[in-house]
Amino acid sequence: MRKVAFTAVALAAAVAFPTAVQAQDAVPGNGFVGVSAGYHDLGFSDEIDDVAPGANVDDSSPILGVFAGYDVPIGSNLFIGAEANYSFGTDALDGEYGASARLGFRVPGGTKVYARAGYQEINVDYNEIINDDSIDFSGIDDTDGDYLVGLGIDIPFGKAFIRGNVDTIAFDTTRATVGVGLRF
Repeated sequence: MRKVAFTAVALAAAVAFPTAVQAQDAVPGNGFVGVSAGYHDLGFSDEIDDVAPGANVDDSSPILGVFAGYDVPIGSNLFIGAEANYSFGTDALDGEYGASARLGFRVPGGTKVYARAGYQEINVDYNEIINDDSIDFSGIDDTDGDYLVGLGIDIPFGKAFIRGNVDTIAFDTTRATVGVGLRF
């Protein structure tokens, strides 16, 4: 029974794929994928300094990641879209991932300027934040997530583009990234 179901699904996909590719030309919109690099400041070093003055705290991290999404035109210059991202950090952040909706406009020449809102989950590294590997934080939850808001720009070069984003998570953190992507 499973073989029959798998074969039916594979056959349906093989028939539907060429139709979907042709429909993509008929329906406006575009997908994109890319890589990014940036810096994420968690913004709580002042709070720790209030509790433990003189503590050696580093609550920021370079981040490297990937992103993917899809935009759909909703007028001659407006578009709406969705995007997902994943990044890993080298210092205060072990990693982060999230999803956001994009709303923006396309200027002459194809540059996209947009606002975005969504959710971002972060995984912090407490030992890196306090610069002390001798403390065991294994019993403490090192993940947190909240809403993300930000602004961005995508500048096209043929099917490729460069981008810049500035985001905040719950207006507590500052996250700035640049990236290179490809549209399909």
